[in-house]
Amino acid sequence: MIDEVISAARKGRRTYLTELESKQILKEAGINTTEIRLARTKEEAVSLSKEMGFPVALKIVSPDVLHNTDAGGVKLNLKGEEEVARAFDEIISAVKEHEPKAKIEGMAVQNMARPGTEVIIGMSKDPQFGPVLMFGLGGILVEVLKDVSFRIVPLARRDAREMIREIKGYPILEGYRGQEPANIEVLEEMLLKVSDFVEGRPEIKELDINPIFAYSDGAVAVDARVILEPERED
Repeated sequence: MIDEVISAARKGRRTYLTELESKQILKEAGINTTEIRLARTKEEAVSLSKEMGFPVALKIVSPDVLHNTDAGGVKLNLKGEEEVARAFDEIISAVKEHEPKAKIEGMAVQNMARPGTEVIIGMSKDPQFGPVLMFGLGGILVEVLKDVSFRIVPLARRDAREMIREIKGYPILEGYRGQEPANIEVLEEMLLKVSDFVEGRPEIKELDINPIFAYSDGAVAVDARVILEPERED
């Protein structure tokens, strides 16, 4: 599956993977993600929503739309067939207005995850050290607080443990003021799986899993973005 997704992007001369593609390869790498299916028509979107169970989210799938929210390409917490059908039409209209030439492949239908403590796992490449993993509180907090930690790939379990515990927001993960604590061992395991994945896939240039909803009994990647290295010219 990973090779197929990357090959399809290469054929389309793309380095940005869609959220659907990004989650497909993360799932293959052992990362727990929200269930996500492609609907090519409004009827398919309604049918898949019923099959997956409400509430659901719809997100545009287009290689030409990099920021779905800015283009009006996201509708969340849809609770019934009529809402899904209406949201499908509204998303298509909004995206066509925002990006008239965008190639629309369909709509990603995904189940709404139960809210949890938001964290982020990211990877970028340092010219000297190669792949570097980042961990921190997720959602908009990562942009506002910039409370993150870094380690060079490959990670040992001790590295994963230290990355999580050294952020200033660690007390939030422990269950600050009666909030549900995060399962730290699950987050450590997720960091190790991402480390193994990017170490074995040098064609991955950047990775951004944000947010990950962390719970006392697990964690799930809600949104993800993968960027490939440009293809070498022979």
